[in-house]
Amino acid sequence: MQEGQLLMTQAERDRLVALKKAKKNLITQREAADELKLSVRQVQRLLDGLRKEGDKAVVHGLRGKASNRKIEEKIERQAVKILSTPVYEGFGPTLAAEYLEEKHGIAASRETVRQGMMRGKLWRGKKANVKDVHMWRPRGSRFGELVQWDGVPSGSEHDWLEGRGGSEQLYLIAMIDDATSRLFARFVRSDSTEENMRLRWSYLEKFGRPLTFYTDKAALFQTAEKRKRDEPGVEKDAAKLPPTQIGRALQELGIVWLAAHSPQAKGRVERNFGTAQDRLVKGMRVAGVKTIEQANEYLTETYLVWWERELTVEADNPDDAHRPLEKGHDLAASLRHVEKREVRPDYTLRLDGKLYQIDRSAVTAGLRGAAVRMEKRLNGSLAVRHGSRYLPVQECPVADKPKPSRPEKAAQAAKKSRKGARGSDWNKDFDLKKAPEVWQAAQASGYRKDEA
Repeated sequence: MQEGQLLMTQAERDRLVALKKAKKNLITQREAADELKLSVRQVQRLLDGLRKEGDKAVVHGLRGKASNRKIEEKIERQAVKILSTPVYEGFGPTLAAEYLEEKHGIAASRETVRQGMMRGKLWRGKKANVKDVHMWRPRGSRFGELVQWDGVPSGSEHDWLEGRGGSEQLYLIAMIDDATSRLFARFVRSDSTEENMRLRWSYLEKFGRPLTFYTDKAALFQTAEKRKRDEPGVEKDAAKLPPTQIGRALQELGIVWLAAHSPQAKGRVERNFGTAQDRLVKGMRVAGVKTIEQANEYLTETYLVWWERELTVEADNPDDAHRPLEKGHDLAASLRHVEKREVRPDYTLRLDGKLYQIDRSAVTAGLRGAAVRMEKRLNGSLAVRHGSRYLPVQECPVADKPKPSRPEKAAQAAKKSRKGARGSDWNKDFDLKKAPEVWQAAQASGYRKDEA
């Protein structure tokens, strides 16, 4: 504030006008208090300050002074130096403030860190953008009522280890409860049906069976109807298609499957991936994570613990909607790849190019030609079930068949052999011009007219 110049807000100028009227007895102190929405006693204090200090009595005494909570410049320079190192590259103010306090003992608010990072050219202020507004959907009322399930990357690849793991590509599969935002996740090497089943197995053993799983329309969860290329917009009744392996398993376990029609519809799990691609990636960088085992250890022991502490909420209804696994629920039998096959006349079954023989002791009347269920389990074993009974089977060695030659190559080889071989020489010296007349040939052959 410059000497001889007093900067005021409009509210302070209005207050000064009312106080000067009261000072000149143009209005009473009660009228001034009513106009300024203050007590009479506060008006009296302001009038005393006006007589002693002049017009600046209406200006707050801390204006232009540094905050008592401002950190020292030395500490700010130290914090900016720490955040300038490569390991903290890309950290935002919120995450930077947490790591400064946790790793380096520098306690500062998010806004203080943000201002320091802007002065140190480590952060650029952003203007708030108006985003598309989607209809708000209230949370589920109970834990386990609705669980959102998705995997990332979807159609893209994200480098979770930032090159520290070599060429190995990791995928993150996550399940998040809609009512509480409780998160359950794991890093895997492929976003496949098998890996999704493994994660679901762990979830069911830990929490029980939720009422509903909410996913996108990926091929893992929904069988897509095949259409011809020239009829993409043809209106016809939707065909009832068989469920996928995951869909079949959900039906067997009594869990409802719902499909989201847009990413925004399952925004809770989508926003989780946004947070993970920022905070989780940077946390693993600081921790020096290089392998999938280390990534899952950091995810379980650090990231999910932080998520549980900071981002989960209490459900409106304290009741747990998860249902326990009953005796009839065999996870090993449900969470696997299932194919149906018909028993051949010699009591064998064929699957994936391999032949399996049913044990003689398990052969019963009506088994030949019956439909059986072949289960390829997650541990690599194979189980065959007929009705409620499992049949012992053994893989049969199959003799190698000679590979048939390709028709084109066989034809070329035959043509080549004919071209190289010598043909018949019955007409070797035959010349039509030098040939004898017909009567001469007849005489030479001994032909007689009277004998005819």
